[in-house]
Amino acid sequence: MKLRLASALVVVLVASAAVPAAAAPQDHELDLTLLATTDLHGNVASWDYFNDRPYSDRAGDSIGLASVASVVDDVRAQEGDDSVIVVDNGDAIQGTPLSYYYAVQEPVEQTGAVHPMAAAYDAIGYDAQVVGNHEFNYGLDTLDAYEGALDFPLLGANVLDVTTDEPALTPYTIVTKHVKGNKPVRVGILGLTTPGSAIWDKGNVEGRLEFEDMVESAKTWVPRVKAAGADVVVVLSHAGVGTSSYDESIAPAENPSDVIARTVPGIDVMVVGHTHQDRPSQIVTNEVTGEEVLLTQPYRWGSAVSRVDIDLTKVKGKWDVTATEATAIRTKDYPQSQEILDLVADQHATTVDYVNQVVAQSTEELSAVTSRYEDTPIIDFIQKVQTDTVDAALEGTEYADLPVLSIAAPFSRTAVFPAGDVSVKDIAGLYVYDNTLHAVTMTGAQVKDYLEFSNRYFATVPAGTAFDPAVHTGANGTPDYNLDIIAGVNYTVDVAQPVGSRIGELTLADGTPLADDAEVVVAVNNYRRSGGGGFPHIAAAPLVYDEQKEIRQLLIDWAQAKGTIDPADFWQPSWELTVAGTPIG
Repeated sequence: MKLRLASALVVVLVASAAVPAAAAPQDHELDLTLLATTDLHGNVASWDYFNDRPYSDRAGDSIGLASVASVVDDVRAQEGDDSVIVVDNGDAIQGTPLSYYYAVQEPVEQTGAVHPMAAAYDAIGYDAQVVGNHEFNYGLDTLDAYEGALDFPLLGANVLDVTTDEPALTPYTIVTKHVKGNKPVRVGILGLTTPGSAIWDKGNVEGRLEFEDMVESAKTWVPRVKAAGADVVVVLSHAGVGTSSYDESIAPAENPSDVIARTVPGIDVMVVGHTHQDRPSQIVTNEVTGEEVLLTQPYRWGSAVSRVDIDLTKVKGKWDVTATEATAIRTKDYPQSQEILDLVADQHATTVDYVNQVVAQSTEELSAVTSRYEDTPIIDFIQKVQTDTVDAALEGTEYADLPVLSIAAPFSRTAVFPAGDVSVKDIAGLYVYDNTLHAVTMTGAQVKDYLEFSNRYFATVPAGTAFDPAVHTGANGTPDYNLDIIAGVNYTVDVAQPVGSRIGELTLADGTPLADDAEVVVAVNNYRRSGGGGFPHIAAAPLVYDEQKEIRQLLIDWAQAKGTIDPADFWQPSWELTVAGTPIG
């Protein structure tokens, strides 16, 4: 990536230091308004590409930058452009077929086209953005093309170029706002991103980028932002609060936003993201200064815009933050901007045509709705493609005679292959992530440990009690995508037993017991193999296959080549849920 050191660019973010006891809201002399979004994930229009219709959900939310644009226009009209700052907290270029198409099918770095997300952000007039972990999914060339199309800085102080040990992205920017009748206000905006990218996108960043601990980076850069003349310090933190999806003994903390606010002095406001939470206002007290720091996390996909109102007062001729308040503006209450829709109309239409391409005929309807608690053909479709791909690639190698197992998870409860025409969008709706296929070697004992860990997903069900999917799945907040199912080995899961003692004897597909010391090849996606989810053994297992092939495209290619999706070709029931030995069905 290009090395871009900090420069003074026009950007504003709102901040909140503790309000001195003597200061009352009516004492302030200047108002600034910060508008923030996060985790747009490729959404421009409020459109569901997987169902080929306008987006809808139970909350009635809308999504996308076209709706965000109308919010921004409205606030600017109310408050005046000179006092409004607009920022984004990352994860912009991955997540929808639109963003996928212009990264993989017609890569913008090859065609020279402007990425649709960059075009929309620029038209709205954003002032700054921090790089999110998903910005690295498609490789650094795609990220460079996206960055080059932006009219504002893409920040990332803790993203280091390994050859120079300097930031590979602009660390921070100073935005000067000139509000009529007032002394200019200098707002420093620092960008930090979760170091999990070093794990999840190891194949794209290893040897080129390193990710410094966010807390340590904040300790380095916040004083520099202040020294550069910032009256207000805002941190764009593409990380959440507290939770982690990987074993943090192998990398810096994934979600330390609250730790930064608590331990690093000098921060007024933090925009939080990455975890897709709807938390417009959270206060953390800094342990060094005793001052309060306002954290705001707008809801994902553009469903909400965080509005932070900042009151400033001059103290000895310098601006000081005296009050901050954050609220959520729901974009469902605003129309989509026709300007933004028109801007990406051709790219949107191309994407709609792409996802509606018919790739095969299904002999029957295949649904994923029950896949989180029973073996289903639609998950075995994924397992079959992964197994065949790895098995073929290992022909002629020292691993050719080893059994090949496959790991997949129920990513979507709504995925379905209809009887008859199956399109790209149907397959994309089943496999919603842009993962690539890896394979490793593991022992039988390690496979069993892995399954024990995976099946903590189920709550304990006492013997004699009926299993209820609504009650007994997703225990302790475990998401569906962290229920890994393994094909190529037969097993039962007894949910009457405690976590760690639920898996019965493992046998291979031919009925042979899988010995603890037996070696097998396991097909798995790159996210899980890199440590995502903190599953045991997989991250340290020897890698035997990695051809950077995207699993979703492998599924599409297999369906196109066969022309027919028939469960008889791939469904091999191999696991069963029981309560004290009695099958739940």
